[in-house]
Amino acid sequence: MERKSRTIGLLIVAAALSMAATGCDRLRARDKLNKGVEAYKNGQFDAAIEDFKSSKDLDPSLLNARLYLATAYASQYIPGAPSDENVRLGQQAIQEFQEVLQKDPNNISAIDGIGSILYNMGGTPYDPKKFEESKSFHKKHMEIKPDDPEPYYWIGVIDWSLAYRGNKELRVAYNASGKKPIKDDEPMPPAVRDQFNAKFGAIVDEGVTNLKKAVELRPDYEDAMAYLNLLYRQKADLEATPDARASDLKLADELMDKVKEIKQKKMEAPAPKS
Repeated sequence: MERKSRTIGLLIVAAALSMAATGCDRLRARDKLNKGVEAYKNGQFDAAIEDFKSSKDLDPSLLNARLYLATAYASQYIPGAPSDENVRLGQQAIQEFQEVLQKDPNNISAIDGIGSILYNMGGTPYDPKKFEESKSFHKKHMEIKPDDPEPYYWIGVIDWSLAYRGNKELRVAYNASGKKPIKDDEPMPPAVRDQFNAKFGAIVDEGVTNLKKAVELRPDYEDAMAYLNLLYRQKADLEATPDARASDLKLADELMDKVKEIKQKKMEAPAPKS
């Protein structure tokens, strides 16, 4: 009995020591997190990353450590830079954001973070698959917060990027064929227009729908209006009749006038009192 009591006592002491150590680690993790945030604010990204990594190791349940670590990696990623180190930073950011989503599937910051990095990675070198993958994360945002205009905006931006690139490639190929060249602002020949419609018609329509929704949710969303203008110009190249094309271009021009009006009002608005 005496030996049994000693064993139980030792187990209780060991458990208490373990709990104390865990508590100390959590305190140290928060201290490292705070130091990392300060370093990040001061532009000391390498130091911030090391602090966030230490915080994550000390307390794997501390979600903010993972989120800040991912954000620090993402902030150092340079869109279009081809170096292995730069690509690795983007991949590390995505991995850390994914770990956040494993613990909190509805974490908007992580969802948007991955969507943003994939969009940047898809631009240079051009990779439409990354654009489509980026869209899937913005759609997740929409499912969680359907009244938030940003994901609708980003889907529209990505759809314009895809359509614009496709339009340009088709025009370049046609002009290289030996036929009379067409200018960028001229209608496509019917055969080329049909190709553009088959490949990008649905994408243009999706982009227009989403940008309209963004503006509906935020009536002064000038960036969404600017991209909607650009998408209407892509839509004009899908039209089979001059009247339909002219109608799309008129809508595009009206949107640009609206953007100028909003910018002017913002410039004239009195500065907020400090």
